[in-house]
Amino acid sequence: MKPLTTSFCCPQDLSVEQVRQLFELYDYYYGGTSASLFEHDLCQKDWILLLHGEQGQICGFSTLKIITAQHQNQNIRAIFSGDTIIAHEYWGSQTLPLAWCELIGRIAAEQPETPLYWLLIVKGDRTYRYLNVFSKQYFPNRKIPTPPDVQSLIHQLARSLFGEHYLPEQGIVHYPQSRGYLKPKWHNPSTASNPEARFFAERNPHFADGDELVCLTLLREDNLKSFALRGFQAGIAQGSLKDKS
Repeated sequence: MKPLTTSFCCPQDLSVEQVRQLFELYDYYYGGTSASLFEHDLCQKDWILLLHGEQGQICGFSTLKIITAQHQNQNIRAIFSGDTIIAHEYWGSQTLPLAWCELIGRIAAEQPETPLYWLLIVKGDRTYRYLNVFSKQYFPNRKIPTPPDVQSLIHQLARSLFGEHYLPEQGIVHYPQSRGYLKPKWHNPSTASNPEARFFAERNPHFADGDELVCLTLLREDNLKSFALRGFQAGIAQGSLKDKS
């Protein structure tokens, strides 16, 4: 696999050409969307992580928004993951996930005493399985029920972001008109054999139509597995994003 590099910036700093490239990449894998909807969603995010090929071309990206809230009389922060795409030629590369963990570590370094969560809404099992790769405990989880306090936080964050489109009984974000669904060509054939993928399909039976499963995990060193922990600690060592040159 050819070498890849990463960079990150605020979405507002992207050029018109870069935004066009981002949408073309997204549109190749997802239906039920439009350039205007994509750009509106992009502008709501705080950071975008870019994956570059040998010639500098964009071949992947991940967007995120930093949320601050109070839950049970405690200040918390959450990283809300938006669109994440990697061109299929680079599936299996760990460059983007490792850079994402480093970026999260730098965000954690801004307020080290404030709990930081990862709020992820998931349209496909390939993305859901990242939770099992990154973290020890995440929810919903096929092995253990979601604790009441965690479920309460999921409900609070999802309602604040999605309003009436969040269905708490199912833990799903559902829009009457799809805002993006994975094209059938790219559906993961592992669903029949992978237990994580099967669980995701059971919890989100209409994912092919664009429904998204709301997931949460705590981004803390003792809850991260070795791969994610390595990137997270490297990010903390680099320091706060406010120190970004």
